[in-house]
Amino acid sequence: MQGHISHTLAERIVCDENILTGKPVIRGTRLAVEFIIDLLANGWTDEDVLENYPHIVQEDIRACLAYASAVLHTQKEYQHPMKLADASISR
Repeated sequence: MQGHISHTLAERIVCDENILTGKPVIRGTRLAVEFIIDLLANGWTDEDVLENYPHIVQEDIRACLAYASAVLHTQKEYQHPMKLADASISR
C-alpha cells in the first residue's frame, strides 16, 4: 500500500516554484493541496469538491489527503490543537 501512495502522490501532486510560489498543487491545476484539505476540514464532501471543481477527480482528493498524511508522518514536532485553532483565527 505504501508504494501505491507514493506513486499516486508523484503522479497527482506537484510543486513548481512558478505555480503558487511552489506550494504543492494538483497536477495541471492551480488548486493547492492546502486548499482542498481546508475545504474538507470545513465540511465539504468529496462530492462538493468535485461538483465545484469538475476538472479534478476523486483520486486527486485522495492524493491531497495522502500528501497531508505523509507530511504529518515526517513531522518531528507537533503543536497542541488549541494553538493551531488560535493561529487560524488570527489569519
